[in-house]
Amino acid sequence: LNQVNLTRGHVLFAGFRALGMYSGSLPHVLRFHQRHREFYLVVAVGSSFHTYNVSGNPDCNALLQDITCLAADRMLVFASYGSLLHAFARNKEVVHIYEGHKADIHLLQPFGDHVISVDVDNVLIVWDVQSEEEYLQMNFDKAVFAVSAIMHPSTYLNKILLGSEQGSLQLWNIKSNKLLHSFPGWGSGVTTLEQAPAVDVVAIGLVSGYIIVHNIKFDETLMKFEQDWGPVTTISFRTDGHPVMAAGSAIGHIALWDLEEKKLISQMRNAHTTAIAGLSFVHGEPLLITNGADNAIRIWIFDGPGGGGRLLRYRMGHSAPPTKIRYHGQNGQQILSAGQDGTLQSFSTVHERFNKSLGHGSINKKKSKKKGLRYDTLALPPIMAFASVDISTCGNFAVIGLSTGHVDVYNMQSGIHRGRYGKEKAHEGAIRGVAVDGLNQLAITAGSDGLIKFWKFKTTELVHSTNLASSLSGILLHRDSGILGIASDDFSISVLDVETRKIVRKFSGHLGKINDMAFSPDGRWLISASMDCTIKTWDLPSGCLIDSFLLDSAAVSITMSPTGDFLASSHVDDLGIYLWSNRSLYSLVSLRPLPTDHESSVIMLPRTCPAQGICWMKMAFLFQFLRLFYCEHYNCLSQCFNTDTSPLNLLKVMGPSNIETELRGLAPEGGGSVEVMQSFLRLIGMMLNTKCDFELAQAYLALFLKLHLKITSSEPALLEEISKLSAQLEETWVHLQTLFNQSLCVLNYMKSALL
Repeated sequence: LNQVNLTRGHVLFAGFRALGMYSGSLPHVLRFHQRHREFYLVVAVGSSFHTYNVSGNPDCNALLQDITCLAADRMLVFASYGSLLHAFARNKEVVHIYEGHKADIHLLQPFGDHVISVDVDNVLIVWDVQSEEEYLQMNFDKAVFAVSAIMHPSTYLNKILLGSEQGSLQLWNIKSNKLLHSFPGWGSGVTTLEQAPAVDVVAIGLVSGYIIVHNIKFDETLMKFEQDWGPVTTISFRTDGHPVMAAGSAIGHIALWDLEEKKLISQMRNAHTTAIAGLSFVHGEPLLITNGADNAIRIWIFDGPGGGGRLLRYRMGHSAPPTKIRYHGQNGQQILSAGQDGTLQSFSTVHERFNKSLGHGSINKKKSKKKGLRYDTLALPPIMAFASVDISTCGNFAVIGLSTGHVDVYNMQSGIHRGRYGKEKAHEGAIRGVAVDGLNQLAITAGSDGLIKFWKFKTTELVHSTNLASSLSGILLHRDSGILGIASDDFSISVLDVETRKIVRKFSGHLGKINDMAFSPDGRWLISASMDCTIKTWDLPSGCLIDSFLLDSAAVSITMSPTGDFLASSHVDDLGIYLWSNRSLYSLVSLRPLPTDHESSVIMLPRTCPAQGICWMKMAFLFQFLRLFYCEHYNCLSQCFNTDTSPLNLLKVMGPSNIETELRGLAPEGGGSVEVMQSFLRLIGMMLNTKCDFELAQAYLALFLKLHLKITSSEPALLEEISKLSAQLEETWVHLQTLFNQSLCVLNYMKSALL
């Protein structure tokens, strides 16, 4: 959802959901549901809006573009993008669309059976909610009265109060379309208007930082407050018996004013790291809800002395785009994310209640706790990458590569330096990646000098060095399989076998810098993300590109869950983490090799084979059967077929991926036929008759039945072949069991006999 299009995944991955998106720069809307007797919070996030029960779970709804304005009444939620206004019912479906503005809408005001919208061209339109018709249109001169705020004064029938950038206010009767009164203002632009608990009294926030509490009936200023934090962004009043007014600022501070004593009673500094976008007291309760562009929603409770509030609950994501994400744990339910805001956060893929913020790193934690120090003065700079850091399999050591070419080993608990690779430097250039194998025997380093070096982990002795043609940008090790993925500055990816120290695969096809890579849990797929806005999936056994899709913005980091069910990605200038479900786990996905220059903008994958050479090589096995079965003298050749081992020899030299591709192609929907499937079952029978490759025959048959069980059970000819095979298998197993028993008998005799 939001900025990244989650529906354009091709065959292998499908958009699932976004994590870590909670708030944008628009103020929230608080509404009360009379039947449910609960308060609901509506927050705009990009092109979506989330509806929260104040103590419950969110619902999410999306529009085609980013929401520019948000409002709600007791029944509907109104959201606009561009010049269109939408009305949502039950937080699920669009029930009304209002078209008539020629410019972007920036103000909304529900008004009984009507809704009022104001666009940036200073055109105000009153809509009939049910009929979607214009009730009234008013045009204002932007040079004289540019509308910047709107509200409906309580108990004022058919009347609205408008504030302007010039500072003046106007009270209008929209039923008669008459200007009732003009307020000259206070020499500064109006930013917000808020109804006070008392009738006729309105709080007016100004660009100058002044807050005016004004009686609009008698045009009399009751009190005036000033805050030196810049423009007043939002205002709210407590309604639980305490005469307190809260005002938000552009730098994230909140001021609490006592209306009886007309003084400041408390400050809530750094409530948000950005401007306070919305601020609302819950009616009749000591709860204050705030949101800001720092991607955070916070609920504060006022239950202590001094009039200040404390944080009760919150939903918070990164306030700046994530730079690196990685799955943590073996259940695939937690994602660690480092952001440009300097924080490290843990996001749950199960429920938001399990999210955790691990906070900022501190240079000197003891000193940072002393009084008088500014907030985050000693905080470490943003985490940019985990690329040149790795932790040993045992978890006791950290290997750190530096831009100077040094690679050092430290103890995780004590921080003591335990060793350095190389006499002076491990590489002549900057370290682009480090990795430790699964047995803590080897440390692997990659440098910008184009060298991959293998070191003994304990003795720091150089074992082997591999020189690649171009400079390296990063490495990724799959410890279980001993496969090392290497990204190069020439936009290619190499795959190195750690055991043999040789390059076993090389992929090219990206048109931009490779930002990140991820292995599937079984090590069969290597997934890469590039600045060309594509995510490509490479099949390592076959050495082919099997999936590629295009995004609206480049992915800066990707990670695959340990269970293989989700791929997570983070993107340029985007605060969210996006999950893509692996469709091969719950549906039939036919994977075909794609050319390296595959156009990822195409939604559907091409159905024909992309490369003619690859096509004929893959289909050679199938055509041998076709030639056999469509021969006029099939009966004469059947005896020859029973002894022909050329198809079996061809299968034996193929890899697992190619074998699966061939068996999928035997079915009619894959280009084969029932006769071809029969011939394959006879091949299995021939293998059993010759009493050779028993385990291989079992593996081929198991894969065949897994892929084609449905069509096999519906075709009488195939059922007949399966029945014959079943009898052959039972007979062969009895023969093998006899041989096993004979061998065991001889072994027992050898052990017990006195020779």
